[in-house]
Amino acid sequence: MSHLNKDMTDFIPNNTFLITGIVFITIAVIGQSKLGFIEINPGCFGRLLALFIGISSLLYALGLLNISTGTLDLLRTSLTEQIKQSISSINDLLQGS
Repeated sequence: MSHLNKDMTDFIPNNTFLITGIVFITIAVIGQSKLGFIEINPGCFGRLLALFIGISSLLYALGLLNISTGTLDLLRTSLTEQIKQSISSINDLLQGS
């Protein structure tokens, strides 16, 4: 039983990003609140930023389990192609105007 408790309390990156993601998404969802002596008032931009950081942290925590170099290369080439297509379509729209 002590081995199980030790593994759960280790601050490995996966656990850290999971906890961070949950905290930031909670801040984004709750927004303005007062918890005893702590007052959280992030505002609109702060809530959006907290949501972005929270989702990114959770995705990173989940991605640590199954990311390989092949997957990263495939993702990089896919994003590069999408960016090239987007830039060419934006250029076509600007030249047509």
